[in-house]
Amino acid sequence: MGERGPVPKRASQRRRRNKTDDVGVPVPDITPAPSGTTEPVPAPPADDDWHPIALRWYNSLAESGQRVWYEPSDWATAYLIAESISRDLSDQVVGITDEGDVVKDKIPLKGASLAAYLKAMGNLLVTEGDRRRARAELTRATEVDSDEEAAVVAIDEWSARYAPPEAEDPP
Repeated sequence: MGERGPVPKRASQRRRRNKTDDVGVPVPDITPAPSGTTEPVPAPPADDDWHPIALRWYNSLAESGQRVWYEPSDWATAYLIAESISRDLSDQVVGITDEGDVVKDKIPLKGASLAAYLKAMGNLLVTEGDRRRARAELTRATEVDSDEEAAVVAIDEWSARYAPPEAEDPP
């Protein structure tokens, strides 16, 4: 996981680039290693019996941008976290009656459990801050605005139509 302290700025907002090679190109402060596959690893299917919150969290990982970095071990970790969250949020045994019947009820999530989940989620780069601390950034693709594109075409046509005639070069 990344360093402690404040969340680092995005690369586009940073002013300093400390490490450079002989040509002045920034040198990455990581050592790359080959992945087991060239394609993103698909998420294993979620357990439909999970608590709705655990199910929503797990499914959100499969839709999030950081999924491209996930290896099978990351998906196994996410699956384990979701399973544990589901168990913690589901009804739990709180006692047994004199007749031997099991009594189940919802109990509050323990602070230690929540802290452990948040730490594990941080290791999976779940939040923006976690990704920045690890120097990993997601960028959203910009959509083409058809109205803006049409306006640019209209301005170009107007400019061509009303532009002053070009002066001819003297012979």
